[in-house]
Amino acid sequence: MQSIEKAVEEQLAILKTGAAEIIPEEELVAKIGRSLTLGRPLIIKLGLDPTAPDVHLGHTVPLQKMRQFQDLGHEAVIVIGDFTGRIGDPTGKSETRKPMTAEQLLENAETYKEQIFKILDPDKTRVTFNSEWLSKLTFEDVIKLASTTTVARMLERDDFAKRYAAGLPVSIHEFFYPLMQGYDSVALKADVELGGTDQKFNLLMGRTLQKDFGQEPQVALTTPILEGLDGVQKMSKSLKNYIGVYEPAREMFGKTMSLPDELMIRYFERVTKVPVKEIRLLEAGLAKGTIHPRDLKMRLGREIVTIYHGADEAEKAQAEFIKMFQQKQAPEEMPKISVAHLLGTDGTIELVSLMVSAGLASSRGGARRLIEQGGVRLRDEKVADPMAMVTVNSGDVLKVGKRKFIQIM
Repeated sequence: MQSIEKAVEEQLAILKTGAAEIIPEEELVAKIGRSLTLGRPLIIKLGLDPTAPDVHLGHTVPLQKMRQFQDLGHEAVIVIGDFTGRIGDPTGKSETRKPMTAEQLLENAETYKEQIFKILDPDKTRVTFNSEWLSKLTFEDVIKLASTTTVARMLERDDFAKRYAAGLPVSIHEFFYPLMQGYDSVALKADVELGGTDQKFNLLMGRTLQKDFGQEPQVALTTPILEGLDGVQKMSKSLKNYIGVYEPAREMFGKTMSLPDELMIRYFERVTKVPVKEIRLLEAGLAKGTIHPRDLKMRLGREIVTIYHGADEAEKAQAEFIKMFQQKQAPEEMPKISVAHLLGTDGTIELVSLMVSAGLASSRGGARRLIEQGGVRLRDEKVADPMAMVTVNSGDVLKVGKRKFIQIM
């Protein structure tokens, strides 16, 4: 029978993979050992403020870490911050966030619940809303909670300190956000709390409050911020370097294939369900040259698409990619557009107008730039003139960039 020490060592190796920091690691070792000895799972907490319904892979990194805890037999508890979300987490913000309505938060929460169960086992996940306990606190309770920390401690937070130094407003109610997130840990008696590296202050606040309430403090496990498709900056919609979890399978697979090779293993570790031991074998094969980077990236694309669209769609997305990019063929299925109403009396149409009407460019200026950059092909022939008037026939294919196609009707 496997010894407790060996089992702890194996769990720790899995949990450290893809983690940024474990604070403190020795306490996690002790907690896992006690859990195995007593047969009692650890309570693993992850808080989500449903302030935006549009989620990308960067948001899923802590969820993948929670799934690892879940697979090791521990209890996953998702805290939907319907109460804290009314304030909005000020982390990383240069100004006070506007509060959201309860209706907006609950609507977004439903979207989050759909997303988290693409990764977590719903039968082994407890979903809670922190309004269950935070809304019951009296003003006296809130004063006592506020007395556990100081303004100086709050100003240790980088975002607060920068705003204060710049003379920008920091509202008193924003100080309550980390206190409320910390109180969530008290209410749940959390053993471990997960969060991105930007959440470190909030996670440590949970440790502080648990000590004040006579509880054993939780371990804070932070996960790294995921680099975007450019391989440099963090994944962000505003930087257009993201993979959205609700994007079509073909788009998701195609974006994955555009990743820099050096990011592949990190993506396997942070956003897939591939076991850690297998990832290490893939990494070794890549280093030895026995696994081709292109093949490994296709495997990564399949793993990601399978999570959000299923295995069949992942296989279709790969086949479509091979057809489009290796065999240089148009996909079998693509959006169609009728242009009869756009044709001039001579039967031609301005290419820029066609692109905007088809949604292949957001503006006429943007369409012209795409043409000038050589990214537009009609009937598989490059069009270089941004002022071009073109003749189109039913069945013609217009391609913009690497993944956007439209068929003329």
